[in-house]
Amino acid sequence: MTEQKSARELFQSAYENRYTWDKNFPGYTADVQLQQGDEVYTGTVHISPKLAVEVTGVDDEKAKEDIVNQLREITIHRVRRTFEESHGKNTFDFGETDETGAVEILVSGKAMGDRYKIRNNEVSLVHRHIHGIVVTINTFSSLDTGEGYLASRYDSVYHDVKTGELKGGSQSEDSYEKVGDYYIMTRRMIQSEQDGKPITTEYSFSNVKLLQPVAV
Repeated sequence: MTEQKSARELFQSAYENRYTWDKNFPGYTADVQLQQGDEVYTGTVHISPKLAVEVTGVDDEKAKEDIVNQLREITIHRVRRTFEESHGKNTFDFGETDETGAVEILVSGKAMGDRYKIRNNEVSLVHRHIHGIVVTINTFSSLDTGEGYLASRYDSVYHDVKTGELKGGSQSEDSYEKVGDYYIMTRRMIQSEQDGKPITTEYSFSNVKLLQPVAV
């Protein structure tokens, strides 16, 4: 008979099953194209080994800022932190199990009020309080890299933490390719609304090249 995992053990197992870059990650360069509606912007990106983001060749400041923000969001999810570093000040309890078999994990402690769902050793739902906004992310499909999973199709909904007012939402689809020893995002397509009208925003990254490690 298999021993029942505690809520902490179940969540930790899924947390450690996420795909992240190791300490030897060298950084990379790539060409970038941002297409939003009829607007198209191109440039180059440079991600340092410490994951500092630089975008050049994009004259439009708003487009440049959007690319930088996406890259920061992409890279921060690839940072490898131990479970203790990220969640050592939290405690965990079981919530409900939904119709898909996903098990709810309720968080107390430093991140009181946050909750997650775990299905097939992956985090299928994230519900977190971040800077006055409640972010809820449902993941519908993922890529198994053999070294951890990457969410590939998901939606995001944002509510005001005090009023509960809907602040926005989107549906996203991500694609990755393995370059050298590392999986790098090559495309992110986001469906959202702007002024009440649907809009598609697509970030494409091509000609991806890992940086050469500095000899010591």
